[in-house]
Amino acid sequence: MKRFWQEVRIDNDRVVRLDDRPVRTPGRAPLALPGAALAEAVADEWRAVGDTVDPRAMPLTGLANAAIDRVAPDPAAFARGLAAYADSDLFYYRADQPPQLAARQAAAWDPLLDWARKRYDVHFEPVAGIVHHAQPAATVQRLSDAVRARAPFALAPMSPLVTITGTLVGTLALAEGATDTDGLWNAAHVDEDWQAEHWGEDSLATQARAHRRREYDAAVRFLSLV
Repeated sequence: MKRFWQEVRIDNDRVVRLDDRPVRTPGRAPLALPGAALAEAVADEWRAVGDTVDPRAMPLTGLANAAIDRVAPDPAAFARGLAAYADSDLFYYRADQPPQLAARQAAAWDPLLDWARKRYDVHFEPVAGIVHHAQPAATVQRLSDAVRARAPFALAPMSPLVTITGTLVGTLALAEGATDTDGLWNAAHVDEDWQAEHWGEDSLATQARAHRRREYDAAVRFLSLV
């Protein structure tokens, strides 16, 4: 789509408007945001458009579209997909060798598991290896409840955060201020960083990681503005 507008503004319902036309989601709903800060950030993406719209340069708009079109119609169903990570979180599965990697994992992951234990009154059973090990039913239920309690505009950015990092526990910690942007990113990449240190970096893997980081940073920003 070519740029056709001169002015971007936010109306009283926090709908982004291009001149006097409301921006609409792919599902044709008005692009209405839940708060002024997020509305301004999304509007800024439209103000920055050049001659044509490039959705890749508008990640906040994309997440808002997802919140309205995909999450809001059935938040419970969307939450179930994220809650599945409560039983298969990255932080549960530890290396048994070498001991230096296991120690690095523990240093990065155990504080976040300890936070979740206290915050949600849950118990975890970390294991060595990658074979699935079921977590206690009460743990899965309480973490699932924590996800389902969130509004659509919070669930939308949590989806890429969980899938990029592989950890629901870490994403909840970030959402509640128990860790920060770099803290969660670094914790989620302990294994990858270990491999790069010992075997060298792969250029394609480096490019893919940079792309994931851009998506991650956009989701973190969106979540912080909700």
